[in-house]
Amino acid sequence: MVTGAALFSLLNLLIRHGATELHPFQVAFFRNFFSLMFMLPWLAKAGLGGLHTSKAWLYTTRSLTGLAAMLTWFYALTVMPLGEAVALSFTTPLFATIGAALFLGEVVRLRRWSATVVGFIGVLVIIRPDAEAITLPAAIVLVSACFSAASALQVKALSRTESPAVMVTYMVLFLTPMSLVPALFVWSWPSWGMLVWLVLMGGIATLGHLALTRAFTLADASAMMPFDYTKLPFAALLGYLAFGETMDVWAWIGAGIIAASTIYIAQREAMLARRARSAAAASAAVGSPAE
Repeated sequence: MVTGAALFSLLNLLIRHGATELHPFQVAFFRNFFSLMFMLPWLAKAGLGGLHTSKAWLYTTRSLTGLAAMLTWFYALTVMPLGEAVALSFTTPLFATIGAALFLGEVVRLRRWSATVVGFIGVLVIIRPDAEAITLPAAIVLVSACFSAASALQVKALSRTESPAVMVTYMVLFLTPMSLVPALFVWSWPSWGMLVWLVLMGGIATLGHLALTRAFTLADASAMMPFDYTKLPFAALLGYLAFGETMDVWAWIGAGIIAASTIYIAQREAMLARRARSAAAASAAVGSPAE
C-alpha cells in the first residue's frame, strides 16, 4: 500500500510535468494508452479467456465514472498546489459513505455519519470559505472525489469476483478509447522528450494500480487505509522539490482531520463486519446437528 501511495504521488508529479506541454485531457489519454501497452504482455499470456466476465456493464459504468474522475483530477493538478489537491482528494471515502447509503442501501448509523461530518469540517479547514469564496480548483477536486467515490464503490462490487489483473486490464481497455474522445478536441503532438515521460507515466500508473489492488486482496481495507495517507507527505515533498510549493499549517490540520475521520469509518466498518461474521458462525454452529 505504501508502494502504491509513493507511485501515485510520483504519477501526480508526472501529470503536472506532462501538462506543461500538453492539455490535461491529452495527458489522461496517454496515461491510459501506455498503461494498456504495459498490460498487453499479461493479456497475451492469459488470452481472451482471461477476460471472461459477466460484469461487462459494471465495468462500463465504472470506466465512465473513472474517466470523469480522471479528467477533473488531471485538470485540477495543473491549477493548484500538489499537496493541497491530494489533501482534498482524501474526501473520496467520505463521499463513498454517502453513496453507499443512498445508492447501495447500506445502513449508515450515527457514528459513521458523525465521522463523515467531521471529515467535511476538515475540508472547510483546508479551503477556509470564510476567508474567501471556494476556489474553482478546490471545487474541481471535490467533484473528482465524488466521481472517484462512485468508481470505488463499483470496484468494491467487482472485487468480489474479479482478480486485480483483470480489473486493471478492463479499466485501461475501456478508458483508452473513452479518453481519446476529449483529447482529440485539444490535440497536439508531444515532443519525443515528452513522449518518454508519458511512457514512464503509463508504467508507473499500472504498477500503482496493481500494488493498490494487491494490497486490498491481501488485507482488509480498514488495515490498509492509514497507509494510503502516506500520499500526503510524498506529495508535499515532491511538490516542494519540483515546484517549490509548500502547504500551510491549515492544510496539514485539515488533512489530518479528514484522515482521522475516514480511518475511523474504515475501522468501524471492519468491526461491524467481524461482528456479523461471528454472529453468522455462531448461528450456524447452533443450528448444526451434534456429531
